[in-house]
Amino acid sequence: MNYWLIVNKAAGDGSHGESYWRGYLKAAGIEELRVRGLSETEWEQEVAPGDRVLVAGGDGSVNRVVPVCIERSAILGVLPSGTANDFARNLGLPDDPLELCRLMASQQSVAVDVAWLNGTAFLNVAHIGLGTLPARKASQEQKRHLGRFSYLLSLAQRLGMQRGIHGRIECDDRTVEGPWLTIAIASGAYFGGGHEIPEASIDDGMLNVVAVRHHSWLRVLLAFLATRLLRQAPRSNETVVHFQSPQCHIQLRHDHTVTADGESLGRMANISAFTRHGVLKVMGNRLVSGRPEAAPAVHYTPNDASPMVRPNPKSF
Repeated sequence: MNYWLIVNKAAGDGSHGESYWRGYLKAAGIEELRVRGLSETEWEQEVAPGDRVLVAGGDGSVNRVVPVCIERSAILGVLPSGTANDFARNLGLPDDPLELCRLMASQQSVAVDVAWLNGTAFLNVAHIGLGTLPARKASQEQKRHLGRFSYLLSLAQRLGMQRGIHGRIECDDRTVEGPWLTIAIASGAYFGGGHEIPEASIDDGMLNVVAVRHHSWLRVLLAFLATRLLRQAPRSNETVVHFQSPQCHIQLRHDHTVTADGESLGRMANISAFTRHGVLKVMGNRLVSGRPEAAPAVHYTPNDASPMVRPNPKSF
């Protein structure tokens, strides 16, 4: 068994790189490391089943390594070094770096779900619409009172609520259609630097698809506040649509930017996503769930590793 340390030098502020983690890993008893940069690819074919692949980076860096671990039957280790580190929150990893590295040196692991969107793996959340836009326009007072939602308020005000995303959302046998302000497809319980998706879990075999209709901003704000204050998953109503399903398909009228865990996947109109239950082994000893009680896992295994692909329907 080998320990690999895959480092993204550009992650976060750059302070949690190879030298930072090597010291703590050595103190935890891991002295032999195969160190590679995230941009390198040759190492991927050298990983053997059972190897530990430690990633020093943020959520985007972890996503980059996930397919390698699945394909090579390796175990993923997360050394949070980015800005958001939401996947680490899903795993309930300790904040203390030495305690974390001791966990990496143990034989403890958990199995988690991995979602795919049009062939790209993601662990936390994919966005279409306002959720893809940066938060830099929000004022400090808005951020203090409304948190992550503040940037949606700022952007909606700047855009004048004139635009909507016209699309059809299909989950199992349920279909909804109309103009949307934003659509989110979540796999885990956290996104955007620690904001919680109530009642979600990264090991339940389900996607949480939440779409906000293009209504008045007051309705949107009230729906958001109700969800945050009650700490319950958003309930489907005339403003918010919430589906739980192992797969979904979204057909947009026009191409729109799609992001997954903060990384842009480009512009697209035909979007298919599914999750595979417990397909990834991760070093850790517990998982964090936004749900008060864990629901039974729903197992879904597609015929192959490719996402659902459907022909483009006629304009609607």
